[in-house]
Amino acid sequence: MKVGLYVCRVREEWKMMLSLNIRVDVAWWLEGVSGQQVLRWLILGRELPLSKASWLVENFEMERGMDQWGGKHWQAYMQRKMDEYERVSGEYEDRIGIGHNAGSAAGRGLEVGGMPEPYPAGEWAQLERGAALLAERLRGRQLLAAEAEALLADTVPQLASVWRAAAQLAHLSGRLSITAALEGPATRRQRLAWLGRAQSAPRCRRCGSFAGQRVPCAACGLAACAYCEACLALGRSRTCALLLRSAAPWAVPRRSKASRGTAVVPTEGGLARWGLSPAQSAAAAAALAFLARPSGGDGPGRFLLWAVTGAGKTEMIFPLLQNILERGGRALVATPRRDVVLELAPRLAKAFPDISLATLYGGSTERWKDAQLTLATTHQLMRFYQAFDLVIIDELDAFPYHNDPMLAHAAASSCKPDGHFMYLSATPPARLQREAAQGKLDHARVPVRFHRYPLPVPRLLKMPTVAECIRKRELPATLKKSIQTSLQREAQVFVFVTRIAQIEAFVTLMRHIFPQIHIEGTSSQDPDRASKVIAFRERSIRLLVTTTILERGVTIPRSDVFILDADNGLFDEASLVQMAGRAGRSMDDPAGRVVFASSRRTRSQVKAVAQIQKMNTIARRKGYLHPPSHQ
Repeated sequence: MKVGLYVCRVREEWKMMLSLNIRVDVAWWLEGVSGQQVLRWLILGRELPLSKASWLVENFEMERGMDQWGGKHWQAYMQRKMDEYERVSGEYEDRIGIGHNAGSAAGRGLEVGGMPEPYPAGEWAQLERGAALLAERLRGRQLLAAEAEALLADTVPQLASVWRAAAQLAHLSGRLSITAALEGPATRRQRLAWLGRAQSAPRCRRCGSFAGQRVPCAACGLAACAYCEACLALGRSRTCALLLRSAAPWAVPRRSKASRGTAVVPTEGGLARWGLSPAQSAAAAAALAFLARPSGGDGPGRFLLWAVTGAGKTEMIFPLLQNILERGGRALVATPRRDVVLELAPRLAKAFPDISLATLYGGSTERWKDAQLTLATTHQLMRFYQAFDLVIIDELDAFPYHNDPMLAHAAASSCKPDGHFMYLSATPPARLQREAAQGKLDHARVPVRFHRYPLPVPRLLKMPTVAECIRKRELPATLKKSIQTSLQREAQVFVFVTRIAQIEAFVTLMRHIFPQIHIEGTSSQDPDRASKVIAFRERSIRLLVTTTILERGVTIPRSDVFILDADNGLFDEASLVQMAGRAGRSMDDPAGRVVFASSRRTRSQVKAVAQIQKMNTIARRKGYLHPPSHQ
């Protein structure tokens, strides 16, 4: 993309600005629209590559004597800066100086012979309305130019032909930022400030990743145009691509100091409305107290809701969403997995029937819907920027969000600077657990399930590896007897293994040992996984051999869990706790049975058992469990 570039002297400082439409800038600065006195104004180029122009703006600094500079001085400045850009970026092209594009002129330094005609009053008023409408449509978003064009074509087609002029006016009035999608290369001074960091690849502004790939680009003509591979699925973020980003976050009305102290007291329309258990209510009240406090000056406040599997996390976020939505704020519920989004959508719509809801995932038809409440997969957050007063990340320890800096960057960017960030997890990452223990992270624990019975504590069982069982075509007697016990009590049996390649052979073995029941296997590669899970829930399948793909998000009444090769490194503490959490979730069978079967005991197994026992101890101490007579 080619853009204009100019400098102007306003009050006591020089500004260097990008332009998508120079005619708009002339009207803004020189025809009195801005309301500021412009002492000098000089066009440096009408069609500079966006990447270079953006880098020049980012690295512009006032220099001594600029007030006396003429066209030749500015041309020398541009050549010097272009030389520096080429050194740090590795690009070597024809220099683009001022030349015929922006010569010096008498008076305020206007371009000779190339000034656009002024806007008629009616046309300018129409452009102002278009700029306001564009800023409204892009509110809380960050989009590549191609995405912005698609949004406008779907929602306000009348802006499609004039969007560049409207975007430039919105930018000048502080409602929109425009820049290259990739950050320019670091200057030598910047690299020294970063303690000599040698990273030369540009960083993607949309997802925060380093963009090391370079390819010939038809859009800009470069032989090696950098682009970001990390967020490629959402459109190509490249050196020459324009990124439009909302620059006018709006605040939720804050409660007065006098009312903040009573903000968390359950009322008829507050906590009491949602029918929460004592443990759920206590956690929700703590979270509401967190929301009532203004965040610090270093970004959004953070809160961890640490709730055991089956605790009813979704129900607990309802009063938090209500708190934000009733004050006119915007809220986001994000989860790593599309199936969870589709499951939550009708529940949120039912809980908040009068609130606009957008449901976003790959292929969603609502991707441009402007809603007060948004439910999305975490990848979709890369299209938002400082949009939400409350961001709730569900299952932050699950793939693909877990250990993905790109998705963490997108989630953080989607929250307003004065907003609030909330994590939901049954198995929070060790870093968050440490922060909570050290008092650095506000948090609440929900140590008991909604039915108020203890979590099933896993039993450790020694057995050979699954591979050895398959090779010998037999199960150890202890495991066979334990599975038979579960079948005799009419339980549905989960059998977790580590490898997809083992499933078919192990299913064959299990069918040979238990011929009287229907046994199936499934994995992430199984196109029939959804139908098999339904059949398992409906009890037409009694035993299901699977992998960690079903470690979370699946609730099967009256189920027992057997985790084989539990000592395998693929099963860490969090995975073991999540898989164990499939048992004992239903009210009519709260006990359930969990078996960790392996050839040796590992630290992960011991810690998983200890975590489950600790939650039961906390629940018992706080009086959340049913009396022993009910258990």
